[in-house]
Amino acid sequence: MDLDYEDVDDYNYTYSDIYQDLHPSVNFSASLNRNQSHTEDPFKIFIIVLLAVIFLLGVCGNGLVIWMTGFKMKRTVNTTWFLSLAIADFIFCVFIPFSIVHAAYDFHWHFGLVMCKLTSFIMFLNMFVSIFLLTLISIDRCVSVIFPVWSQNYRTPRMASVVVLAAWVASALLSTPSLVFRDIYSTDEKTTCYNNYRLASDQSHQSAAERHKAVSLTRFICSFVIPFIVIVICYSIIVAKVRNNRMAKSSKPFRIMAGIIVAFFICWLPYHVFIIMEISHHQHNKQVLHYGMPIVYMLASANSFLNPILYVFMGKDFQQKFRLSVLSRMENALGEDVQTSRRFSRTNSTYDKVSTHI
Repeated sequence: MDLDYEDVDDYNYTYSDIYQDLHPSVNFSASLNRNQSHTEDPFKIFIIVLLAVIFLLGVCGNGLVIWMTGFKMKRTVNTTWFLSLAIADFIFCVFIPFSIVHAAYDFHWHFGLVMCKLTSFIMFLNMFVSIFLLTLISIDRCVSVIFPVWSQNYRTPRMASVVVLAAWVASALLSTPSLVFRDIYSTDEKTTCYNNYRLASDQSHQSAAERHKAVSLTRFICSFVIPFIVIVICYSIIVAKVRNNRMAKSSKPFRIMAGIIVAFFICWLPYHVFIIMEISHHQHNKQVLHYGMPIVYMLASANSFLNPILYVFMGKDFQQKFRLSVLSRMENALGEDVQTSRRFSRTNSTYDKVSTHI
């Protein structure tokens, strides 16, 4: 429960957090923490190692995608989507070293109030941008199937850029609770970065709990429930249309997007489940929350390096891709929509032309 530290005697735990809103640290006394420090070391080391791996893979993978889609490939609607996804993941990965240092120093926050707020803001910005873009891609491809003529005339990189900008603005607005409620609390032993849902003008427990619940449910609805419903509807329409008209000439773009979407929900659904559980933490086992939160944070962070891997290795058969260079594989995986569109546009009907965008 994200509560002010004045309330620690009334609650069993509160956010601490390397895990940027995800890790509830058990609020034992200082002496008990010292007694448990030895037994918690392996878990802390596991967190540090995993964060370091995610950082390296995420920065390298997304940096490569940014370089390819931003500088080496022709600007298209699809490369605009992929570039924006990679930028969001790259920015998130750049901030992971703050969490690594935080864990290495026994979760003592060294970086002040501004970075306490900013690291949390960046994580949720990445979450919202990623799911909004996946939703927009689903809508884009559904529209291409239902309205092929309109899509051929108006589906342009410039329009995609405007939509991407709108998604970033909306994501930033939905991430502002981190800038408002994130706070630091210092004792003689350590400084903690945590959520303080209390306002100076209102010190009641009930109001803070209501704000916490409102923020958590808003994130869950806006970043999971609504996008999930939209994506399922869009891809159901696409699959039905493809089967009825036998439109698809290549399943690769569909497989790539399906993989990205599945990876996103596998990585982020456990986080939302634990956050909903945390709202009513008194009804759940504290150890499950204590050790489960950092694990779901690892899953959520892993999504930032999974997307580039999906771009590369889902484009064609793995053996064929293995024989190609990394750059050739990535360009082929991300650019096939454009290549197949050109190839089939010379020989097939209007429906066949737009089918390559699916």
